[in-house]
Amino acid sequence: MNFQLPPLSYPYDAFEPYISKDTMHYHYDKHYGGYIKNTNELKKGTAFENLSLTQIVKSSEGKLFNNVAQAFNHKFYFNSLSPKPTSPSDQLLAAIEETFSSLSKFKEEFIEKASSLFGSGWTWLIKDENNKVFILNTQNAETPITEELKPILVCDIWEHAYYLDYKNERVKYLNSFFELINWDFASKNFVE
Repeated sequence: MNFQLPPLSYPYDAFEPYISKDTMHYHYDKHYGGYIKNTNELKKGTAFENLSLTQIVKSSEGKLFNNVAQAFNHKFYFNSLSPKPTSPSDQLLAAIEETFSSLSKFKEEFIEKASSLFGSGWTWLIKDENNKVFILNTQNAETPITEELKPILVCDIWEHAYYLDYKNERVKYLNSFFELINWDFASKNFVE
């Protein structure tokens, strides 16, 4: 079974002025699409050929892992964005307030953690087995599901996610990310 790049669930210009149509086109079609294409080619004729995306992420290594994990991470990232304002559910907000004291403090700590990530990677909001939330940075294609951690939302910190719009101003991009968070998606992940 081959993986397909799912149709984008919103127009390419849905996030302007925060994320441009050009960035969305290159990021979604070229980067995310490229990881899916490479995954399909690399798994062909192997024991991974009929496994799900998540199963391959959890059991592969090398080039296949790098591509399939990036496909997983990008899918999660684009689902973490919403063109319309949303709010965290009461349950998720309570968990955020328990760990960070407030949503604004969470934003501050998330941006601090994401801006401190050296090189390329991802900044995640994660839930542990006790329903506590915390922030986690992962490098390159690494993803929390390989450690059996539950991702709630993610921000892509690879330069291709923001360089066309923000150049080297990562913090400015991170502030914009908070204008676009799909809290409905994050809230659903929190209770699953």
